[in-house]
Amino acid sequence: MTPDKDSNDYSPIAGIHPALASALAAKGYSELTPVQLAMTTGDHGEADLLVSAQTGSGKTVAFGIAIAPTLLGSSERFDVAAAPLGLVIAPTRELAIQVQRELDWLYAGAGVRIATCVGGMDMRTERRALERGAHLVVGTPGRLRDHITRGALDLSAVRAVVLDEADEMLDLGFRDDLEFILGAAPEERRTLLFSATVRRGIAELARTVQKDAVRIETTASTEQHADIDYQMMLVRRDEREHAIINTLLESDSSSALVFCHTREAVRHLTARLANRGFAVVALSGDMAQSERSNALQSMRDGRSRVCVATDVAARGIDLPNLDLVIHADVPSNPETLLHRSGRTGRAGRKGVCVLIVPENRRGAAQRVLGFAKLTATVRAAPGIADIEARTRRRILDAAVSAAEPDDAEADFVAELLDRVGPERIAAAFLRQQHAAHPVPEDLRPLPPEALRTGASGRDRRSADKPASAREPRGPDMQNGVWFTISLGRKHRADPKFLLPMICNAGGVTKRDVGAIRIDATETRFEIAADKAAGFAEKLRQPGSLERGIKIAPVGEANEKPKTAKPKFKPGGKPGQKPGHKHQAPSADRGKPPKHKGRKPKRPD
Repeated sequence: MTPDKDSNDYSPIAGIHPALASALAAKGYSELTPVQLAMTTGDHGEADLLVSAQTGSGKTVAFGIAIAPTLLGSSERFDVAAAPLGLVIAPTRELAIQVQRELDWLYAGAGVRIATCVGGMDMRTERRALERGAHLVVGTPGRLRDHITRGALDLSAVRAVVLDEADEMLDLGFRDDLEFILGAAPEERRTLLFSATVRRGIAELARTVQKDAVRIETTASTEQHADIDYQMMLVRRDEREHAIINTLLESDSSSALVFCHTREAVRHLTARLANRGFAVVALSGDMAQSERSNALQSMRDGRSRVCVATDVAARGIDLPNLDLVIHADVPSNPETLLHRSGRTGRAGRKGVCVLIVPENRRGAAQRVLGFAKLTATVRAAPGIADIEARTRRRILDAAVSAAEPDDAEADFVAELLDRVGPERIAAAFLRQQHAAHPVPEDLRPLPPEALRTGASGRDRRSADKPASAREPRGPDMQNGVWFTISLGRKHRADPKFLLPMICNAGGVTKRDVGAIRIDATETRFEIAADKAAGFAEKLRQPGSLERGIKIAPVGEANEKPKTAKPKFKPGGKPGQKPGHKHQAPSADRGKPPKHKGRKPKRPD
């Protein structure tokens, strides 16, 4: 007898197909998320479903629960695999592979066989898997259409189709592919459409591919995700990347995701963070599938702590313990903001979402937050003092929480104390802890009025002088050797940006760098005479500098440059030699490329 749903004895697992109930119980699903619960308690039967649910709410398990009666009927196990009974369409490779993994354990007790068909993988391997038979097929629109066109994928027996992240598939231009795929499936099928929002395009798609769909909304549109703390971090326009570095250093997060608008911005920021000593990986649409899989695995097993990604590449990925999301670029619309932010604060975990907002973009950020019905705390970027205070607390906590020496360690600990002494041991521990963390960036503080609600950008312009208007860093050194780096005002060069790059590239410290003089297309700087030879030798080693940047001596020792000679011919592009195709980083980096009539390549 089924217990009454209103009684205290009712378990949500009781409303799930028996073939899945044991798998959910083994995973510890004593409670279901709202969208999962809606799949068990509703009276929708075999109807089509149009479902809007919050990102990170467990949609994969939800639609797995919903289609189980359609695929299995009253049986607890599948028959021999032949033509697929179910089809799940996802916008990206990563999401499709993640869905396949979730459905694998959910349907393991039913003896399921799942085939994946995603861009970037070997089509011959996928074709052989389809020929061997599969109960479920999970794939991306472009690859699924290719297999149907070539006769490798037969959808004639499909009973249920799921469109996961349907809003993203429309944004990526997959509507024609979706209609082609669904046209190859039987008309008498169930179609479940899952989307974070049901805007006009989604509603039109639902009317086209569904019949009398039951509308299910599990989260009120005005409800802010309670597990995400939103912060709007105001920064000066030339210190955006410095603020990202300091935010990562200030955070206690073990895993962070940084979003950029473009692939080029991802490459640039990844290089900057790697040069600062962060364990960082990149994730963008132009990477091979093996590279993307390795990057995600590196984050999952803890070898990397930071992932810099584009929106499309990170769509739907689930990283464990992800508790910090940083928007390096202000999201262009509320849907992007919600989808990016939804990577954290999942399954009851708390998360922090930080929008890095240049002062001139404050209004745009506030509009996007308003449209998304979100409220954010306005704050300044953490400074060196904030980060050093946090580091001291971490070091003290690590020392206090350390266990007493065990029997195997006791003798050596006593020998260390006897030969070295507690002060030197503590100093060695302190230096080791400092060496394990990158050095924070020195940020100029914003005026107090800049952080007040409603502060105007026009009132703060006098406090935001460009780098070229400030005095050069440091006095001239005696007997210093002058070098030049191929970054200038046109590249938004700034001493705070250049100094760590110079030190990392040449293996010197800040004390070894003298004056820094920024010109239009290049910057001249001094290196202490006793360090200059080693500095020049280190520059000749591969990988010492980011791609496209060049450092070279200006003159002999004791000789200062008389005038700033133009490095490039008039009319040439900044950072580009005549006849040389490679261009150094510029102020325009990060803007989307112009396709000039070419159709963008499909992300999957």
